[in-house]
Amino acid sequence: MAIRYYEQEVNAKLTAKRRLSSFLEALVHKHLPDIKSIQLNFIFCQDAYLLQINQQYLNHDTFTDIITFDLSENKTSLQGEIYISIERIQENATRFDTTYAHELHRVIFHGVLHLCGFKDKSAKDKTTMQAMENDCLNNYFSQA
Repeated sequence: MAIRYYEQEVNAKLTAKRRLSSFLEALVHKHLPDIKSIQLNFIFCQDAYLLQINQQYLNHDTFTDIITFDLSENKTSLQGEIYISIERIQENATRFDTTYAHELHRVIFHGVLHLCGFKDKSAKDKTTMQAMENDCLNNYFSQA
């Protein structure tokens, strides 16, 4: 099991990485119990870096807070790359009247939930995703 965190010309201010990794592994196993191997890379970056990825791979010309790529090759291995814009996290924390840490973790959980198969395109799916993010936040921060 390997969950790694990289900073691409930013300081994500992410603390308690081991505890977070354990929480994420438990989250994956809760929703995907057959997973035997987890390899996740979180890449924290600037808006411009994530915009370039959005344009190149998804043909979207917009800023976003997160892009998740599922690189899994079989049903017993979960592999993914999760790109997160620190600038979007900071802006959204202000916009949604929450702390930077809560918004950062919400987006991290959001990416892992996507890798677990959850969607957020329809209104119903968005509601479910938000409830799951909130559940993750409550569980994670109540253990701190």
